[in-house]
Amino acid sequence: MARIVMKFGGTSMAGIERIRRVAQIVKQQADAGHEVAVVVSAMAGDTDRLVNFCREASSLYDPAEYDVVVSSGEQVTSGLLAIALQSLGAKARSWLGWQMPVRTIEAHSKARIQTIDAEKLSASMASGEIAIIPGFQGISDEGRITTLGRGGSDTSAVAIAAAVKADRCDIYTDVDGVYTTDPRIVTRARKLKKVTFEEMLELASVGAKVLQTRSVGLAMKEGVRIQVLSSFTDESTNFTADDLPGTMIVSEDEMEIEDMERKLITGIAHDKNEAKITLTRVPDKPGAVADIFEPLAEAAINVDMIIQNVGREKGETDVTFTVPSVDLDRAMQVL
Repeated sequence: MARIVMKFGGTSMAGIERIRRVAQIVKQQADAGHEVAVVVSAMAGDTDRLVNFCREASSLYDPAEYDVVVSSGEQVTSGLLAIALQSLGAKARSWLGWQMPVRTIEAHSKARIQTIDAEKLSASMASGEIAIIPGFQGISDEGRITTLGRGGSDTSAVAIAAAVKADRCDIYTDVDGVYTTDPRIVTRARKLKKVTFEEMLELASVGAKVLQTRSVGLAMKEGVRIQVLSSFTDESTNFTADDLPGTMIVSEDEMEIEDMERKLITGIAHDKNEAKITLTRVPDKPGAVADIFEPLAEAAINVDMIIQNVGREKGETDVTFTVPSVDLDRAMQVL
């Protein structure tokens, strides 16, 4: 018997029929004798729809109220999955972020998990109850709902797996593992049996969409083994996650001996959701660049690539950097 945290993404939860399929997958693990907790994302497209509502209301929306709006998608799917499991005869209930609680720090819409009080959750799992938890959300010191940023459900799942001391965290998505590159673009892409935390962190940081960067970093820090699986399997097949050929994300120590001489390049990734900003005629003197990036850091805007061009004749230079596309308007306002 193992303690497992299962996470299902938006495509796996897109509609009642898929939620019923997820319920069958979860029940099979519980019937196998495992203690199970499930972390769910909102239905595919729902978060984008809610974000667009906020933007239509105001381009400079209040991040605290934004969190109230966008966190509702996961609350819906967690309740629906609990209902679907109960209809199959399973003992299940939903746990919202504030009920555990998942305590967070830092900015709204980009909050970071500080602590998780998992005592009640662990007791519930030990009693045979399946816990359904909405990913992506927590609660601030002020008692307000917070969200972890896009893709935050992966981070929620890994954090909960660490808190309940799970044997592994199974992340179900629309692909059946980690490939050497995007198989929709390169037909010869190969699925990897195992990937180290360090390799997955590098791939995620440069655009691989299988796992969110923060979730991989947290898994590496907490030693949480991750298994990437597909929830879109043949419905006539009776299986458990142990039988499925997914990809394991593990520490370097767990890599098998025959993997020691694996190829130097594990995979190739790309990201289309970056916005490039160039500031011209910046004074070419100490402290000038800090005046640009410190306000962005205070606004919790993540800056990725940075290039400072060769100085101009009048003691000036150009500075170019990238931010997530969703943060472009706010970055421009701050600048």
